[in-house]
Amino acid sequence: MRRWRLAAAVLAAVVLPGSIVSANEITLRAVSAFAEGTQFSKNFERFIDKVNRDGKGVVQINYIGGPRAMPPFEVGNAVRTRVVDMANVTGAFYSNLIPESDAFKLLGKPMSEQRRNGTWDYLNQLHNRKLNAWYLARQFHNVPFHIYLNKKIDAIDFTGLKIRVTPVYRDIVQALGGTPINTAPGEVYTALERGVVDGYGWPVSGIFDLGWDKVTKYRLEPGFYSVEVNVLVNLDVWKSLSEPQRKILVDSALWLEGLDSENVAVNNAERERQAKAGIQALDFGPAESKTFVDRANAVAWDTVIKRAPELGPKLREVAGN
Repeated sequence: MRRWRLAAAVLAAVVLPGSIVSANEITLRAVSAFAEGTQFSKNFERFIDKVNRDGKGVVQINYIGGPRAMPPFEVGNAVRTRVVDMANVTGAFYSNLIPESDAFKLLGKPMSEQRRNGTWDYLNQLHNRKLNAWYLARQFHNVPFHIYLNKKIDAIDFTGLKIRVTPVYRDIVQALGGTPINTAPGEVYTALERGVVDGYGWPVSGIFDLGWDKVTKYRLEPGFYSVEVNVLVNLDVWKSLSEPQRKILVDSALWLEGLDSENVAVNNAERERQAKAGIQALDFGPAESKTFVDRANAVAWDTVIKRAPELGPKLREVAGN
């Protein structure tokens, strides 16, 4: 942590003096909570390229990088305190600052609909108040999570299993008898290899980026919840931007959300790739699958409302489930 703070201070010292390139152009410093070039950073990097193309002379983004530049669970606070100006990060990584972020995974409607029905506005206000951030965009609303295992099970029951978790699936793992284990993503491969954990939760895509396919045998069906990776801007920075600067960022954010249309093909290709790699799908039929998804949703909403008794019910209302 001390080394990261020193690195952040050095980055600030190097980048800040040149952040205002001219009277009309500003450069924003951005990080991702996911490794550069991997599934959940790729589209953010495409977004950066678009902003830098369209925003010449107006706004630019200096991409500092992923977890090598900043630990994932520090990213939310780094946006809040303006250590960085912008970040690509999931709400699961800043649930200590916004407890209601446990509900984001339950908001699976397309972003175009969330912007029309008031969900985006409500979440933006929440980020404004609790994270000092502007909720610029959300990605991957149609990418489900799965539980991956190295031990075959005969029913959707995790009793006796140690499963690596994040806040996204900790509660459902516990509810089904499993023991949740917290490790950083970079430690998962070794934990699987050594039998420290018997499995892990992760989206349908991305395990090949991390090499986890080599130490994974099964993927539990069905998928559940919905990935949410958000693009956040420090609120003070957002307020300081000119209308032309904001317009470029908003237009690029809407374009970024539109890339979710690619995810259906990506999800299908990922399942085929996993099958070819020897990862077997464990499917216990439609009835048990529905029971599992209903239980996962109920457990998650119970947790959200317990942690946020005032705002949790409102989030459930806007989610419509």
